[in-house]
Amino acid sequence: MMKESSKKAIVVFDIDGVIRDVGSSYRRALADTVEHFTNKAYRPTSLEIDQLKSEGIWNNDWEASQELIYRYFANQGTPREQLQLNYETIVTFFQSRYRGTDPENWTGYICDEPLLLKPSYLEQLTQADIAWGFFSGATRGSATYVLEKRLGLQSPVLIAMEDAPGKPDPTGLFATLKQIENNSEETSSIIYVGDTVADMYTVGKAKELQPHRNWIGVGILPPHVQETTERAESYTQTLIKAGATIVLSNVEQLIPGKIAELVNSH
Repeated sequence: MMKESSKKAIVVFDIDGVIRDVGSSYRRALADTVEHFTNKAYRPTSLEIDQLKSEGIWNNDWEASQELIYRYFANQGTPREQLQLNYETIVTFFQSRYRGTDPENWTGYICDEPLLLKPSYLEQLTQADIAWGFFSGATRGSATYVLEKRLGLQSPVLIAMEDAPGKPDPTGLFATLKQIENNSEETSSIIYVGDTVADMYTVGKAKELQPHRNWIGVGILPPHVQETTERAESYTQTLIKAGATIVLSNVEQLIPGKIAELVNSH
């Protein structure tokens, strides 16, 4: 039995596709990058990007861009060993689209990302004695921009790209929990909220390494897959197959009552 002083549960959120809609920012920058480095011969569709990410190892959009470029040329008969792709050049081009060309004053696609939750939602969790934080594959600059500048959060717990290996490695998830718990008693129920296969795989790997905790993966349908019912249903099944306990169409549906239900039935 948990002591009364401990939290009922901890909810850790992914950011892209959960906290903000990146359909016209990260994903658009990815498509721009692939198009640029294939000399405008190939621009991946939203579905093709999803198919790549469903493999569960392409959470990093810079690496995903490079991989799609490699695969395009491989299909044209040029093996990747023969390509002189420079990863840093790919990253620089991607960032010029996503952040903009001025490193101090961002003017790129990031400026127009719709938010998928309101600060009042997080306050609702706090009031219900549910602790929360963020573990994201986004860069710290990008993640901080949305959490502090857009949502107005004061120094939230955040583990970003620079702080831990990429998902599905759960190291960053464990680091997030350590910061939230801050030497207090270990919370037994952990919910990780994400929108990709890699996010759900992260929960599975965390469960393998710390089986004494109650790990729950909650899938969120990113806005771009909700354009048709068929695509939303297909994406839902993909997340469930990857380990999601439940799949919601918006993060704000994960209210305290739903969290209690998940914790008690899992």
